[in-house]
Amino acid sequence: MDALQAYGGSDSEHSDDDASMDQVAKGKSSTLLERAIVTAPDVESKSAIRQVAIVDPKTKEIKSNPKFDQLFKPESGPVNHFKSEQQRSQKNTLTGFVEPAHLNEFHFNRQIRSFDTLGYAQNPTAESGTTHFVGDVKKAEAEKGVSLFESKKTGGEKRKRVRNDDSADIDGYTGPWSRFIDEKTVAKPTPELQKQMDEIVKKRQEKSRRFKKEKEDSEQMAEESSTLHLKEAEDYQGRSFLVPPSFTGVNLREDYVPERCFVPKKLVHTYRGHNKGVNFLQWFPKSAHLFLSCSMDTKIKLWEVYDRQRVVRTYAGHKLPVREVAFNNEGTEFLSASFDRYVKLWDTETGQVKQRFHTGHVPYCLKYHPDDDKNHMFLVGMQNKKIIQWDSRSGEIVQEYDRHLQAVNSITFFDKNRRFASTSDDKSVRIWEWEIPVDTKLIQNVGLHAIPTMTKSPNDKWVVGQCMDNRIVLFQLVDDKLRFSKKKAFRGHNAAGYACNIDFSPDQSFLISGDADGKLFIWDWRTHKIVGKWKAHDSTCIAALWHPHEKSRMITAGWDGLIKMWN
Repeated sequence: MDALQAYGGSDSEHSDDDASMDQVAKGKSSTLLERAIVTAPDVESKSAIRQVAIVDPKTKEIKSNPKFDQLFKPESGPVNHFKSEQQRSQKNTLTGFVEPAHLNEFHFNRQIRSFDTLGYAQNPTAESGTTHFVGDVKKAEAEKGVSLFESKKTGGEKRKRVRNDDSADIDGYTGPWSRFIDEKTVAKPTPELQKQMDEIVKKRQEKSRRFKKEKEDSEQMAEESSTLHLKEAEDYQGRSFLVPPSFTGVNLREDYVPERCFVPKKLVHTYRGHNKGVNFLQWFPKSAHLFLSCSMDTKIKLWEVYDRQRVVRTYAGHKLPVREVAFNNEGTEFLSASFDRYVKLWDTETGQVKQRFHTGHVPYCLKYHPDDDKNHMFLVGMQNKKIIQWDSRSGEIVQEYDRHLQAVNSITFFDKNRRFASTSDDKSVRIWEWEIPVDTKLIQNVGLHAIPTMTKSPNDKWVVGQCMDNRIVLFQLVDDKLRFSKKKAFRGHNAAGYACNIDFSPDQSFLISGDADGKLFIWDWRTHKIVGKWKAHDSTCIAALWHPHEKSRMITAGWDGLIKMWN
């Protein structure tokens, strides 16, 4: 019962409560200390409650005189556990508690500018007489708290220039645009930075289209080799195989032309060596004692016309079939155009590749400029509708003729080699001035089909073309102008869809051409009648050439891989 008496009632006097509490505090009540379990809770007395000062934090008025500790006690009542400590703190703005404070404007500007520029400033909340910093404290301690007001160097001062304002000094006068004193004229990265830059450039190159294209082209690049099939490259007198032989019994001089030609009667020799179809034949210039052939087996072969009629040298350097070959005026070099998109310049005697020309497009036809002073220039008709003029000495593109609408098939010089005609799959013939990339004339007729090959006559007055409607069309050169002869044509063969080459006899009395069935046709030039026709090859007879110094000798090539000589 002592505990109940010590607890007291709600209506008892304050003096009794105070006396009982004093007894408990002094330890005079033994029953409270002896018991381990207390059933009644501890409740503060009214006098203890009265000691707490009630202050409304929202008002700016205090009606009592609370102590400092009482003012900063937490608010009474339950705590909102769903709010953070920052959210529960007293605020009068959204970001915190703002109170007006007095600060000199000069000191404020000095500190804020020092903080913005130097990265540190004096702590405004620190006690007076102490130097505490905010921001970069280490820098502030190293600089001993120097501000911009004490003329602290920031590193952003104006750089000095190398000046020479003496206008009389012409070479040394700089004016206001001279370089800075500490300016570095050559920037060289460190080895580590250079390594990183090289890796970045390498990754960018690998992703670029140009790198991928060059990689594909390098994969298409074939190994270049040449094989000499003779026992010795020179004879007992030290002469190369390029020198015309003297024991043939035929006049092989450049200006010699037989008086009258005849239709050949029989097969003289068959050249075997190509594994696939032959695409093109080319006589050795001037003497024609050798001829060149290119094939779909990617090989180019040089053959003898006389003596043992054997293969002299084989040139291998393309990955895809060779489309066409062309000798220069002396025969010391020749060009080869292949479907692997490369044009290569070969040395005829040694078999070495001198230069490689590449545009990324398939070359269809080749032609050297016939003049001796311009024989280092050559034209290439491309699949991408352009005719490209290259300089074989520098290997650079000199001019581009870009007016055709489809792939270019043939190029023929005329008018003393000052102009040339080009044919295309767009069924047109365009006339060009040399080195002028705008066509001067366009020949496009309703009945004119595409012309894959063209040949100029020996007297330089006619140009004939193999047309895709099974006829050979004629163009007349009148006053150095090319005119289409609509009424004249050679018919009777079946060459539609095939680029069968055409050739004249040396005296221009006959015209020869192969056809799709492997036959060889010979027309009389004056009467336009067929005077000779026979089965020359098992497959398409794609090329036929008449020897320029003999009456009836000719060679034909077919897609059966054979080259045949007729006489």
